[in-house]
Amino acid sequence: MIIYVDANAKHDGNGSRELPYRRIGEAAAAALPGDEVLVAPGTYREYVDPVNAGEEDARIVYKSEKPLGAVITGAETVTGWERYKDDVWSVRVKNGIFGSYNPYTTPVYGDWYFAAPNKHTGCVWINDEALYEALSVDECIAAEVYDCSWDPEKSRRKWYSEQDTEKDETVFYANFGGADPNSENVEITVRRECFMPSREGIGYITVSGFNINKAATTWAPPAAYQDGMISPHWSRGWIIEDCEIWGSKCAGICVGRYYDPENNHFYTTKHVKSPTQMERDSVCRGQYYGWLKEKIGGHIIRRNNIHHCEQGGIIGRMGGVFSIIEDNHIHHINNMMELGGAEIAGIKMHAAIDVIMRRNHIHHCTMGIWCDWEAQGTRITQNLLHDNQRPAFAKQLQGGMTCQDLFVEVSHGPTLIDNNVLLSDVSLRIATQGVAMVHNLCAGSFTFVGDGTTWRYTPYHIPHRTEVMGFMTILHGDDRFYNNIFIQKWPAEDLVLENDSDPDQKQVENRKVGTYCFDEYPTYDEWIKMFDMEEEHPDMSKHESAHFSHLPVWAGGNAYFEGARGWKKEKNAFTDDSGRVYADVVEKDGGYYLDTNIYEVLKGFRADMISTETLGTAFEPQQKFENPDGTPICFDHDLLGNHRGVDVIPGPFATGSSASERLF
Repeated sequence: MIIYVDANAKHDGNGSRELPYRRIGEAAAAALPGDEVLVAPGTYREYVDPVNAGEEDARIVYKSEKPLGAVITGAETVTGWERYKDDVWSVRVKNGIFGSYNPYTTPVYGDWYFAAPNKHTGCVWINDEALYEALSVDECIAAEVYDCSWDPEKSRRKWYSEQDTEKDETVFYANFGGADPNSENVEITVRRECFMPSREGIGYITVSGFNINKAATTWAPPAAYQDGMISPHWSRGWIIEDCEIWGSKCAGICVGRYYDPENNHFYTTKHVKSPTQMERDSVCRGQYYGWLKEKIGGHIIRRNNIHHCEQGGIIGRMGGVFSIIEDNHIHHINNMMELGGAEIAGIKMHAAIDVIMRRNHIHHCTMGIWCDWEAQGTRITQNLLHDNQRPAFAKQLQGGMTCQDLFVEVSHGPTLIDNNVLLSDVSLRIATQGVAMVHNLCAGSFTFVGDGTTWRYTPYHIPHRTEVMGFMTILHGDDRFYNNIFIQKWPAEDLVLENDSDPDQKQVENRKVGTYCFDEYPTYDEWIKMFDMEEEHPDMSKHESAHFSHLPVWAGGNAYFEGARGWKKEKNAFTDDSGRVYADVVEKDGGYYLDTNIYEVLKGFRADMISTETLGTAFEPQQKFENPDGTPICFDHDLLGNHRGVDVIPGPFATGSSASERLF
């Protein structure tokens, strides 16, 4: 059955074509498995709470009749502004509009939040652009540039709010940069979410073609309830496709965690257990709460334009397992730089078990993709990432994260990164083990090699399942680097940065490109010699130091340019320091292209074909670098899907001519 919704209908209806509902929420209360909710163009200022789940073979489909024509927003228009002083205007809003959740008394704060907790989940908007939150009316009047912003001039437009408890009102002050708010479209964020079931287990729903924007979402760390503007909320089998998702204070899409009252911001509220310990609790408690392949995850997030969210484009702990994230454009994430903490990225997922992230274009984010804990069976393939780095003019936010295209953290693998173009000044922050990098183009460095993990014992799982197999600290190594191109595109001098979580310390990050940073790691033959496999009655204490030493590294077929350097034990590597090689992403004719002469210089260099058999098995989980269904991978197709034949060359393109084709 088709259920019709039209915000512009003359009066309330019954969902028929002749008498459509005026609100999507009415249709969401009525829709049953197999139904389609067809939504006419218009603005829907409501929180949509789907009541019923679909079924695997009878989904409930919510579809915008015209692509991006139906707008679901968490904001409300505010008029009646009065000039307060200079360019600052003021207005009062009755708190009844907020119900039980007032975004202007709710701070952005919680576990793993490192910046000063002085921002709120609400926001003031003019013509779909967010104003920056000030700490006083005087700051609004001064309208000074916020020196951490990636868009300095826009940071002069500011808002501030305070509570009139006697009248139960929120009083807003805003500097609109000289604009008259009564002549423009001015809104305030009111609702916490736009489209998310309030109950768990509402699965097999498709959301297609909507413009979803401006919600007062909350900070979403891994051991806490996680919300987003749109979220499946601990269920299975959603499809979120062809949407524009933007303007979230925190997360755009959330595929994360349920509410657990005994482990919700536990460290922030009680302090007595470390936040890392509460993450281990979260993993184990999750299985009690139904964290199984048959019940959770398996979502598809595809062809969405996700931008201008201040925590992340896609966020989630555990709930996104076995999902596919493909063909999305994710950009301008955390550019206001008002928020800082360990959950910020274009895509930030904990426990991305058997998650495939492919053909995404991610740029101008504080961080591109961050896979934290249990990146087991995760595959990052055929993506373009660039400009995921702080502009030189922007000051680093104290408590803000460092920048990179990819960050894999405290996982045991297997994590597969193949056929990507990574053009930011850091390609991979590799505070982890069990990674395979195959056929990538890396213009940036590796950072945190052998560092950044401390004593974190993290879980690994039964292959292709969520059930925990064991816990172990990170030994580092167990990494493979085959057929990649490394180019020193950015300056090679070390960079001194603020420590993201300790205001009293600095951290030094290398910017020298290549695999040389694994020079002190053993080959497999060197590593295995530490264990006397022929000893009939081994003494367990004899091997204790070996059990906690670095794991081996493998490398071959890589090419190094412009000062990039290879692992000293690598065989069959290509090096060119001619000073004439370049690689840049170019935007033209509505598309993105790679401008490079690398393949002219490579000429006749050839590498081996790489496969699951070549890569072997990740050490702790004893799992192969393979597809989620257990079938092997042969890397005989490139970033664009072109076939690699017998002449295998390094990098993400099967032939040099492929590099001139449109990437996105």
